[in-house]
Amino acid sequence: MKIIITLFKKEFKSYITSPIAYIYIITFLLFMNWYFFRSFFVVGQATLRTFFDLAPWVLLFLVPAISMRSWSEEKKSGTLDFLLTFPIQDYELVIGKFLASLLLLTLTILGTFPLVILVTIVGSPDIGPIITGYIGTILLGASYLAIGFFVSSLTRNQIIAFIISIAICFFSYLLASDIVAYALPDSLIPFLSNLSLGYHYESITKGVIDLSDITFYISFIGFFLYLNSVVLSSRKLG
Repeated sequence: MKIIITLFKKEFKSYITSPIAYIYIITFLLFMNWYFFRSFFVVGQATLRTFFDLAPWVLLFLVPAISMRSWSEEKKSGTLDFLLTFPIQDYELVIGKFLASLLLLTLTILGTFPLVILVTIVGSPDIGPIITGYIGTILLGASYLAIGFFVSSLTRNQIIAFIISIAICFFSYLLASDIVAYALPDSLIPFLSNLSLGYHYESITKGVIDLSDITFYISFIGFFLYLNSVVLSSRKLG
C-alpha cells in the first residue's frame, strides 16, 4: 500500500505541474458549461439531464486523451523499463498511476458542481438523480480510463492509443444500444445489456443506485487493470 501511495503522489504531482492537465480540465468545463447554458436558455428548464446525457460523449474523447500518455510516454522515453527494474509489483504500478489519473478526472467532473448550485437556486430539482448522475459519470469515466490504460500499455504511439481507446470505449458504451440490438437476435440483448457501459450508466443516472450496477463497474475496471498488469508482466519477462 505504501508503494501505491508513493506512486500515486508522484504521478498526480506530475499532472498538476503540467499545463496539459489544465488544458484538459478547462476544455471540459468550458464545453460542458456552454452546452448546459445553451440548453438552459433554449429549453427554459433548470435541469442537469442534458448534462448527464452529454457527459459520456465528452468523456469518450477526454479520457483517452488523458490515458494515452500513461504508458506510451513511459515506453517512448525508456522510463518504463527503468521502473520495472525496481522491486515494485506490476499491480502496484498500475494502481498507483490509475488512481492519480482517476483523481484528476474526478476533480474535473466535480468542477461542474456550480451548475448544481445554480439549478437548485433557479428551480426545484430532485437531488437524488443529480447525486447518482455524478456517481455514474465518475464510474463511467473510470471505466474509460481503465480501457485507455490497457491500450496505452500495448503501444508506444500515443495517437494509436488514443484512437483505439476511443473505439473500444465507444463500442463498450453502445453494446446494448438500439443500433446493435437491431442487428442481433433478441436472445442476446439481455446478455449484451449486462456488459454495456451505457446500459448501467443510464440505470444509475435515473436516480437509483443498484448494487449490480456498482458491481459491474468495479469488475469492468478491475478486469482492464488486470490486463494492464499482465502486459507489464510479459514485458518484464521479455
